[in-house]
Amino acid sequence: MKLDQTLFGAAFRNPVLLAAGTCGFGEEVWEVMDLRTLGGIVTKSVTLEPRAGNPAPRVAEFRAGMINSVGLANPGARAVRRDKLPWIRDHLRSIQVFVSVAGHTPAEYLEIVRILDDADGFLGFELNLSCPNDTRRGSLPFALDPQALTQVVEGVRSLTSRPILVKLAPNAPDLSLPARAAEEAGADGLTLVNTLPGLVLDPRTRRPALGAGAGGVSGPALRAVGVHAVWRVRQATGLPLLGVGGIASGEDAVQYLLAGASLVQMGTASFWDPRSAERVRNELEHFGRREGVAHVSELVGGALLGSGGVAADPVPSSIPATASTGPDVHDG
Repeated sequence: MKLDQTLFGAAFRNPVLLAAGTCGFGEEVWEVMDLRTLGGIVTKSVTLEPRAGNPAPRVAEFRAGMINSVGLANPGARAVRRDKLPWIRDHLRSIQVFVSVAGHTPAEYLEIVRILDDADGFLGFELNLSCPNDTRRGSLPFALDPQALTQVVEGVRSLTSRPILVKLAPNAPDLSLPARAAEEAGADGLTLVNTLPGLVLDPRTRRPALGAGAGGVSGPALRAVGVHAVWRVRQATGLPLLGVGGIASGEDAVQYLLAGASLVQMGTASFWDPRSAERVRNELEHFGRREGVAHVSELVGGALLGSGGVAADPVPSSIPATASTGPDVHDG
C-alpha cells in the first residue's frame, strides 16, 4: 500500500507523525529513533516566555494509560527561533514539521507567530487551544469557547500564510461547534484530540499521583474517545483531520483513518517503545497489502462513506473523496 499524500500543499511520505510534547523539537529523540522514516512531527508547545513546567512528578502510569501534567515546559519563542528551528531545518528537511503554539491570551499566540513565522525549517503551526494543564487565566480553554477560539484563529490567520492546525479538546459537549468555528476563522486542518482531563490518586498516600494534582489522560484509554471525535467532526467539516490518542499499532491508526483522519499522531506509545511510530508505519503498510488496499487514501473516511454503514448522520458533500484534496505527553 502506498502511504504518500499531499496535504496543505506539502508532501507527506506517510501518515504517521509524532504528537506535540512527545518528541521535544526532534533533537531530543534523534539518537533513539529515525525521524526521517515518519511523515512528520509536531514540536513541543512554544509559549511566549520560557516555562519551567509543573512540579514533579509530572507523569504517572495507570492500568489504562498514562496521565501527565508537564506544564508546557519550553525555552520560549525567541530561543526556539534561535536554537531549535535551525536544527530542525538542517536535520528534518525530508519530513513535515508543525510548530505547536500555546498561550494564556490571544495576544500571546499572535506574538509567538510573529516571532517564528519568517523562520525556516517548518511547514505550519498547530494551535494548542485545548491543553487541560494550561488554560486561559480564570476561564475555560479556548477550544471550549468558540468565540475565544475564533479570536485566536482569526488573529493568527491574519499574520501567516502557513497552514494552521487547530487542536481541539475531547471534552467539548458538541465538537462540531469548535470545529466549524475553527474552519470559519481560517484553519486549514483540525487535530483531534488533546488529552482528557483526569485525576489519579495514590490510595496509600491519599495524594494525587502528579505533583500538580490533575492532569491529562493519554494512551489506550483515550483511543476510543479520539476515534469517536474524528468520526463526529468528519461529518461536520471538510477540513483535513489529524487523529491522535492511544495509537500503538497499525490497526489503531487504521481506525482513525476509517473515521475520517488523513494523518495520525502518536505519543504515549513512544514512552514504552521509542520506535513505536516506525513500527506503526510499517504495520500500516502491511495492513494495506494484506487487505488489498492500493493507497492509504482509500481508507480515509471508509467507515463514513458506505464501507461499514456506521455513520449516524449524513456526510456533507464537501468532504473530499481522497486525502490529497484537502497532550504534550500530550501537554502540547
